[in-house]
Amino acid sequence: MSQTARNSRIYLSPPDLGGREKELMLAAFDSNWITTMGPQVELFEREMCLKVGVANAVALSSGTAGLHLALVILGVGPGDEVMCADLTFAASVNAVKYCGAHPVLIDADPATWNLDPGLLEDELRRRASAGNSMPRAIMAVDLYGQCADYDAILAIAERYGVPVVEDAAEALGAEMRGRRAGAFGAMGVLSFNGNKIITTSGGGMLVSNEASFVARARHLATQAREPVVHYQHSEVGYNYRLSNILAGIGRGQLERLEEKVDKKREVNRYYREALGGLPGIGFMPEAAYGKSNCWLTVILIEPDAFGMDREGVRLALERENIESRPVWKPMHLQPAFRDCRFLGGGVGEGFFERGLCLPSGTQLETSDLERIVGIIAGACRARS
Repeated sequence: MSQTARNSRIYLSPPDLGGREKELMLAAFDSNWITTMGPQVELFEREMCLKVGVANAVALSSGTAGLHLALVILGVGPGDEVMCADLTFAASVNAVKYCGAHPVLIDADPATWNLDPGLLEDELRRRASAGNSMPRAIMAVDLYGQCADYDAILAIAERYGVPVVEDAAEALGAEMRGRRAGAFGAMGVLSFNGNKIITTSGGGMLVSNEASFVARARHLATQAREPVVHYQHSEVGYNYRLSNILAGIGRGQLERLEEKVDKKREVNRYYREALGGLPGIGFMPEAAYGKSNCWLTVILIEPDAFGMDREGVRLALERENIESRPVWKPMHLQPAFRDCRFLGGGVGEGFFERGLCLPSGTQLETSDLERIVGIIAGACRARS
């Protein structure tokens, strides 16, 4: 291996541009339609509907914008409660706070790492028995590309009359029982941030089979402007639409989604085969009900068996110019959400303490993977 290749930076999940992105972006540029909305946006929305298997979509400036709009559309407001996954990126819970509502944080299910349906049902049953009000919504998250257990979550939600928002920001291309991530619940939300499986540099989309939800989101995302010749606003809106140029990039990315999912899963298989035999190394499980897009491959490190803790391994990789990252720090441990109710024990906290996300880019070469695995294996041998 050359000195340059040995020392080059390996990122966690960098953008992979190599299809028609530039062609479609330049088509938008040449049309002089570079503002929000436009032909590329409309085509991107239609193509995403076909890919996810939903009837309606609205392209937005970010996934967070989509989560916020979904909660607004469901009537979430000041003083309301929303049941949220605790093991997630902060955007899921931030959206609840934007509405002036109170997140109720639910620990992870050890089998899937997603929101624990048993804890959710226990809480809703307790409220029903006590005659207490139900939460306004449930925010489920598809962690690291794996769908939450929607068979259980949706059945519980229906039983108690609580709508579900699917935060599928990390899971485009994943499946559960043949249905695509984003197609569950009242609304699904996708993200096209720079590190996601497809990117528009920054962007997102709200999808739903309920046309009125998407029409409402489109209205609110366009500053709630009324359809009259002058600028008329009967309510507060938001500047949340995606630009036509960025939609062109997204269309080019979307054409290669299946290829990207296959590559992510191939990377995951490589790590499992290369590292699975090391003492103290485990992996985030793949639920039997679905197919993860393996957005990020996550290992669990048992320090007593491996000889080094998660942070030691992360630093060993960083010394060799390789980016890795701890598992999301649970929301109940975040200072911004210290006042939120937390239901559960230490499941997500344990994943945070022992979990490490490995480089999972779709452009990783075998030599890159060998380099990463060699450092991890060497860390184990150094303490044996």
